[in-house]
Amino acid sequence: MADTHLRSDPAYLAFWEERHVGFLSTSRRDGTHHLVPVGVTYDSEAGVARVITSSTSKKARNIIDGGPGARAAVSQADGARWATLEGIAVVNDDPAAVADAVERYTKRYHPPRANPKRVVIEITVTKTMGNVKPR
Repeated sequence: MADTHLRSDPAYLAFWEERHVGFLSTSRRDGTHHLVPVGVTYDSEAGVARVITSSTSKKARNIIDGGPGARAAVSQADGARWATLEGIAVVNDDPAAVADAVERYTKRYHPPRANPKRVVIEITVTKTMGNVKPR
């Protein structure tokens, strides 16, 4: 399944609340993909996926280096069930935004370790894909 109807599909939204490891894909300067496991949260009302990370991480640097309009995707899978969110990514170091992202991460996963260099990657979702039908 693809695109906008998934943004309001209860099964799709519930899948983003279950505890799953996600994968974040960003582009390196040479255009190749950088794919890493992450914890990710999805705020369907705002249409924003969030990943907390260190400001010095490769994933954050890729987005910063990509400049305005940098694209990223997050995905998660559980057997045949899967979901992907794609969009425009920014790195946000605003303390309130970081605190909000940490709170969301804690709710879905667990409290993260302390990190004074923490930032939040915010992906404004422009495309959704997935298949979350029960097994």
